[in-house]
Amino acid sequence: MRGTGMALVATGAGLALALAGCGANSSGGGGSNSGAPAPPPSAGTVGVILPDTASSVRYESFDRPYLDQALRAEGLNPDIENAQGDVQKFSQLADGMINNGVKVLIIDGLNTDVGAAVSRKAQAAGIPTIDYDRLNLGGVSAYYVSFDSTKIGELQGQGLVQGVGDKQGANIIEIQGAATDNNATLVIDGQQQVLKPKYDSGAYKVVGSQRIPDWNNQQAGVTFEQFLTANGGRTDGVLVANDGMAGAVVTVLKKTGLAGKVPVTGQDATPEGLRAILRGDMFMTVFKPIKQEADATAKLAAALAKGDKAAADAQTTAVTQDTKANRQVRSVLLNSVLVTKNNVKQVVDAGGAKASDICGGDTQAACDQLGIK
Repeated sequence: MRGTGMALVATGAGLALALAGCGANSSGGGGSNSGAPAPPPSAGTVGVILPDTASSVRYESFDRPYLDQALRAEGLNPDIENAQGDVQKFSQLADGMINNGVKVLIIDGLNTDVGAAVSRKAQAAGIPTIDYDRLNLGGVSAYYVSFDSTKIGELQGQGLVQGVGDKQGANIIEIQGAATDNNATLVIDGQQQVLKPKYDSGAYKVVGSQRIPDWNNQQAGVTFEQFLTANGGRTDGVLVANDGMAGAVVTVLKKTGLAGKVPVTGQDATPEGLRAILRGDMFMTVFKPIKQEADATAKLAAALAKGDKAAADAQTTAVTQDTKANRQVRSVLLNSVLVTKNNVKQVVDAGGAKASDICGGDTQAACDQLGIK
């Protein structure tokens, strides 16, 4: 895999803003529901429903502890649950929280339909909702907190171009996020802003592209292998929407002797994703400072719990178009960072990952070379 002289690309205000004090991907766990029963609802109880543990390790390792900490810092009582990839369980958790009279409900929907349905149930009960991390199209949540997914896609496109270089007619395979996830659609939009000119000119050629239901890692690997086989075992770059699916792609590349020879993109800067970058099996990932997302969500929830809509509105920085409901949603959209091998250390130094989680064994030499400790 070719290296790059570009150590870092940051959207918006740049690396300093994106990384300052974020500690986004430090390992953690637990939260309001780890090992002990959730406290009884109180006047300040805020419900949070996370989607799963399979598509990414981030939800339990990062989002849960950061949300728990941030909501408590705002004087709120968090009740954080995970639907474990089960749509019915997601709805049941929401029903329980609504019936218990939470002051605010924070929703990271398994898919846009269940998220929208939950937001309507909460609205009928007089409970404000915040769409967390992904917008539920067709819903009624008045607020949305996430990272700018279009810019994430741009970073992935830029990373792929850095990795593939100017090879004329380069064969590209795309493994994209779920069609039911609006974030995945926005990521693709951002990717195309960078890659469409390459595709249109014939500089790059898409030999396979598929959106993977539920961001399922195993299915991603199967689909990629089918595309690779159909193309005679050849590919010059793999555009993958997140680290979990990228790991499945790398597994296939190892079987075919192509690991480390083909640039693979990712997203989330998970420990395993960073290890893969240090090994040379992945070319890049996108680091999202999850602590910033949790903090912004908690401040918004605190204002809504007090019934202070003006204060909540004042915290938003953008609007996002709900194309299904034909409405604009007040939003907080945060910046993310392109990470290649050259700047993994900066993520660690910023608290975004622990050296102990990514260094050791087949990555120790790279960590030593890069001064990661």
